[in-house]
Amino acid sequence: MNQRNIRNRLYITPEEQELIKNTPILLGGAGIGSVIAECLLRLGFETLTIIDGDVVELSNLNRQNYTEKDISKPKTEALKERLLAINSEAKITIHNCFLTPENVEHYITDHKIAINALDFTSDVPLLFDSLCQKKNIPVLHPYNLGWGALVLVISDDEGLDVLKKPNEKFSEVNVVDYVLEYMRYWENPQEWLEEILDQYLREEKNLSPPQLSIASWLVAGLCTTIAFDIATHKRVKVFPEFHLTTIR
Repeated sequence: MNQRNIRNRLYITPEEQELIKNTPILLGGAGIGSVIAECLLRLGFETLTIIDGDVVELSNLNRQNYTEKDISKPKTEALKERLLAINSEAKITIHNCFLTPENVEHYITDHKIAINALDFTSDVPLLFDSLCQKKNIPVLHPYNLGWGALVLVISDDEGLDVLKKPNEKFSEVNVVDYVLEYMRYWENPQEWLEEILDQYLREEKNLSPPQLSIASWLVAGLCTTIAFDIATHKRVKVFPEFHLTTIR
């Protein structure tokens, strides 16, 4: 194992280190995806493609992997600069654009793992999943829950579209509702999260969900662990199961 990754020893074998180095990962979205990307890179995933058409805003700095000097820069460009400052030999490919129904299939090629960190402002996230399913690419869905982190893994079977409700636009709320109902059923209710969700639903409709830096790093660790397990052919829980870590 080389000097860069020597502190990974015992946890990761040299063979596994080489395997993840050459495992190409697609990140759709560079918001929470920005933190996930750094965690992946530091573990040893060195082949990353990042797609996002957004720019860095001041309100991103409470939880995303950017600094004040990045404000107004395209997120993909700022993130690539940071990642290459960590590992200049990494293969970082960026596309400064938004995914649309017309272009999304073009970008979902030659990847072993996909991370769907897209905003649910359209049906593109669900289309992203279905196209990955057709290509047998497992998809990780990360969610920042403030004091907790949630990741769902979509394989070639069921997708999140089964959570859609009639005559209602699909959003992150559908996913959180599903998880809360599941936890109540198994007598492990997440009362703190139920309270936050209730307060959020009573806010103005144009407000984005509340998120904390804590969950960004928790979810980055979860996604990186799951990606490692997929790349090294270990079993992972897939939807309708999920990965939930909380500190409440």
